[in-house]
Amino acid sequence: MSHALIWFRRDLRLDDNPALEAALRAGHAPIPVYIHAPDEEAPWAPGAATNAWLHRSLQALDADLRARGSRLIVRRGDSLSELEKLIAETRAEALHWNRLYEPASIARDTRIKQGLKSRGLTVESHNAALLVEPWTVQTGSGDPYRVFTPFWKNARTRLVAAAPPTAPARLPEPPVLLAGLGIEDLKLEPAPPEPRWDAGFWQHWQPGEAGAREMLDAFLDGAAHGYKEQRNYPDRIATSKLSPHLHFGEISPRQVVARVLGQVWPAAVQGDIDHFLSELGWREFSHHLLFHLPHTAQENLNPKFSEFRWAKPDPAHLAAWQRGRTGVPIVDAGMRELWHTGWMHNRVRMVVASFLTKNLRYHWKHGADWFWDTLVDADLANNTQGWQWTAGTGADAAPYFRIFSPIAQAQKFDPAGKYIRRWLPELATLPESALAAPWEQPDLVRRLAPGYPSRPIVDLKASREAALAAYSGPKSKPPPER
Repeated sequence: MSHALIWFRRDLRLDDNPALEAALRAGHAPIPVYIHAPDEEAPWAPGAATNAWLHRSLQALDADLRARGSRLIVRRGDSLSELEKLIAETRAEALHWNRLYEPASIARDTRIKQGLKSRGLTVESHNAALLVEPWTVQTGSGDPYRVFTPFWKNARTRLVAAAPPTAPARLPEPPVLLAGLGIEDLKLEPAPPEPRWDAGFWQHWQPGEAGAREMLDAFLDGAAHGYKEQRNYPDRIATSKLSPHLHFGEISPRQVVARVLGQVWPAAVQGDIDHFLSELGWREFSHHLLFHLPHTAQENLNPKFSEFRWAKPDPAHLAAWQRGRTGVPIVDAGMRELWHTGWMHNRVRMVVASFLTKNLRYHWKHGADWFWDTLVDADLANNTQGWQWTAGTGADAAPYFRIFSPIAQAQKFDPAGKYIRRWLPELATLPESALAAPWEQPDLVRRLAPGYPSRPIVDLKASREAALAAYSGPKSKPPPER
């Protein structure tokens, strides 16, 4: 039987894996391969939290392959060189992979496809990560969308309820003498003498395809009901938490949509389902923007902000934000949740981003870089779009005068203070009336929470006024809808 290499990247699953399906359909025996080449993704090589998740996700994929009679061949080095070696060692006739959409990956994959095709190898790439390819959704004039609503109105019509294919129960065994590294040889996890800063992650997450399926099941049975409103409250289990599983391709958006559309929902829940699907739409929109405007991972999308007066970061203030020591409880709770779990509730992401870009008036890239290193769902498209949206510099962005009040956000979306108390245990004994703005009751804080900052690192009112004054220069507005 002829062989085909299946080059796994961020498609770490066997169900609904178009590259695997294509090889089997062509009659090839698939050889699953993972090549560790983080430098090829520069300047956005995976961060530390991403690598910690990747270690466990690769282990889960290898276990799933072994349960079917196959195994994952792990290599490290230049991707093209390692693929050429594998082709020579296995006499493979074809190479299949699922597409990535980041600028560096597109350039690398294009070069590899052209080089290997010129030597007579069958090389095919497939869509495993998106509901719609970025180049297939266009405005009436043939341009990419820059506003979400018309983009999603167009893309939403393409969703299908048909269940995607599942993996076969058995897979052929790769050649016995085909050598590879152990996953542990990639040194993706923190190792002594480095502290196990990721230990808290695994109380909340199960990387791998099985963990992704369980997370989707739990969401559809529970938080999907009431999702539209409840998703705003960080103290509740009210979101899908599928983002890291989607990022690593442990589940596909097609699988999620098929489950959602294939289920009969009460009329009262339909608004929740539509809103959840629109959140998947934002993920698609982010990839659409990055594909068509790749410079936005580093630069403001809106050129009116090219001369904006960002403040020079104070290293002590930036560190206080990173470590959850700003003295603003809802901000600090979010940053502590991120550090402990590798994830942060979306409502709180907007609050901490607004604090950094508006109250501190630091360039959004300082926040994007920190999130990139600490999030287990550190997706370049989503991370870029999220930060530019809050900063007001991106497509479909929040208007420049929108500055999240961390006090109002805490009072509205964490009214009982459960979220703040969970992640800031030093404030656990404060009454609810003091949790949103403890500096307003200094005597109480000195007595009950002496270890917490006595006041915020920046005056919220004064910094808001300074931000409004600075932002009123560009007065950046999103382009008109097309």
